[in-house]
Order: sequence, then C-alpha cells, then structure tokens
Amino acid sequence: MCSQPIPFNRISFDSGELERVQQAIENLHISGDGPFSKEAEKLLSDMHGGAKVLLTPSCSHGLELAARLLQFEDGDEVIVPSFTFVTSVSSFVSHGATPVFCDIDPKTLGLDLEHAKTLITSRTKAIVLVHYGGVPANPEGFAQLADENNLVLIEDNAHGLGGNSGGKTLGTFGAMSTLSFHETKNITCGEGGALVINDPRYIERAEILREKGTDRSRFFRGQVDKYTWQDLGSSWILSDILAAILCAQLSNFDEIQQRREERSNRYFEHLRDWAYAHGFGLQPPKLGTSHLFYLLLADLAGQQRFIDHMSEHGILTVFHYQPLHQSPFVATLKKADSVLPVTESVSKRLVRLPLSNSLSEHDQLRVIEKTLKYI
Repeated sequence: MCSQPIPFNRISFDSGELERVQQAIENLHISGDGPFSKEAEKLLSDMHGGAKVLLTPSCSHGLELAARLLQFEDGDEVIVPSFTFVTSVSSFVSHGATPVFCDIDPKTLGLDLEHAKTLITSRTKAIVLVHYGGVPANPEGFAQLADENNLVLIEDNAHGLGGNSGGKTLGTFGAMSTLSFHETKNITCGEGGALVINDPRYIERAEILREKGTDRSRFFRGQVDKYTWQDLGSSWILSDILAAILCAQLSNFDEIQQRREERSNRYFEHLRDWAYAHGFGLQPPKLGTSHLFYLLLADLAGQQRFIDHMSEHGILTVFHYQPLHQSPFVATLKKADSVLPVTESVSKRLVRLPLSNSLSEHDQLRVIEKTLKYI
C-alpha cells in the first residue's frame, strides 16, 4: 500500500476557530477593529510587555507601516539582511530608503553584528533585524548598536512570536517589531500580521496612517467630534473574522508551541549523529520558536539531490530564501555589488523539513527514516 504524501505544512484548527468565526458574524461586526481585534491586540500586548499592538493584514503591511513612520529622506540608508523574505527589504525601499545589505551570522542566520558595524555611515537611519526561525539574532547587541549610533531598530519577528533572548521577549528590543500570522506560521489566521510599537512616540501617527490617514481611532475613543484626513496613509487593518481565528489560536498558544517544540526536538535527536557524521548543519536545538527545522547540506547540488530524494518518497521538502542582493530588482538600483559569503553559501545549502502543529509522529518518523537514507 502506498504511503500518503507528507506536505511541507498542514494547517491545524482545533482551538474553537469555527465557533469564534460564527460569533464574529453574529456580532454583526466583521470589519477591522471589532471585538476580536481588540482581544487579539490585548493578548499580543500582554506577550510584549504592554507594548501597543496594531493588527495588520500581513507582516508585510506591518513592515510598510513601520517604514512609513520612519519618514525616510533622499539618501537615507537602512541596514538589512539579504537572506530574508523580500518585504523585509522592499517595504523600506518603497518608502524611500536605500538598502545596505549585511551578511548573516552562521550560527543564528540573522544579521552579523560585526559586519553591520562596518556598514554604518552618516546616512544610516535604521537596522532591520530578522530572527530567522525564531532564533534570537543577537538583539541585545543590535539594540546597543542602534542606541550608540542613534539608529532605529526594527525587528522583523515573523518567525519568533513568544521567543526570548536573555529572558526578554523577542520583538521588544527595537523601537518597533512585526509579526506574521500566515498559514505557515506557528500561530495563524490564514493571512495576518501585527505591528508592535515599543517606542510610544510612534503610536499616534501609526494609528492615523493605519486608518487611511484619518484620526478615526481618536473619534471612536471620543477624543474628537469628527474624524478627518490627517496624513497620507492606507488601509492596514485586519478583518475581525480573521482576528476571531487568531484569538482562538492565541488562546491555545502554549499547547501549540509545545507540539512544535516536541517535533523539532525529535528531528534533532534522530538526525544529530547522522548530520555531524556527514558534515551537515542542523537547526540549533532548543533555540528559537520551533517555527522551522532545517538541514545545511554540502552544496547546491546536494540541496537539489536531497529535495529530489525526499520527493521520490512522497515527502515535500523545500529550500528557502534566495539572496536579495543578487536579485534582478536590486540590480536595477545600480548599487555597488555586495559580497556576502555566508548568505550565498547558506541559501545554496539549506533545506527545510516538514514541520507543522499537526505533523503526526508516524509521519515525522517516516521523514526521519527517508532522511537517514539520503546518504
């Protein structure tokens, strides 16, 4: 009998999501900033030490809102990773910033602090720090670097909800951070995100920009008699139906995280000796938020051979980010070529194994078995 295919990701709804969606419909408020939006923002605020949280339609929208708040002027630079999702960079470029690409640390796959120090100029305004896989990318070091150079630190924490570094929550080190609730993330509502604002100077304008450039939020709080056009904003608000799903997932946060951690630890324990024997890298054990589990193979040919090998057994494994500094769009910016050896090496060798809340032990052991048979 043929085994069922094992997908890279499979969503899991078992926390009362349907009941909450029905309640949202019965509330007759399915647009943004409804009861479930407020509940989710409160839950997320509590997770981030009381910071202001604004739900957005995606993490990308949160990054765009952060970029708009920084008010880049011509020539302003932002230090960014190349090994990241495109909107970690494009959100800032589209709002007037010049990207300066920094290499990654081979241990965390987040920005390399020492390389970042060499990239700071009089034009540098901000640093975008991505916690890849929820593994802390030295946020203490980058917070200090930003403070010493009067820079704004933005944490792209799409992978790292609930993670911490030195006992402090990821997403609370910078002036702002962003979250993702895409269907591939630990906590999901299909599509969704959030902007976490730790520096209160940004709160009032963030609310205005998010509400199409109006002071509508102040109107609903009774602070003004009428709301009017105040700034150049957009509609960066999440539907209350999606917020209802998000509330259900957040209410089960600890259990979801435990499930993923168990699966991540199982991969590590079964694959550690095999990987070390062949010179392969592994996702660091018990670091991060168990958002993903990766292998670092020998080279690009090995990466594709492994993906093909697993596919032959009905198991979907995938590579990850392609270096943005080598992308066709960045070539149009006519910037000096960046030399990022770690980024270029990792992107050619990294493969992600299936990992989701609903991955069964039976299926995971099958993934492990076929992985061990690669060599």
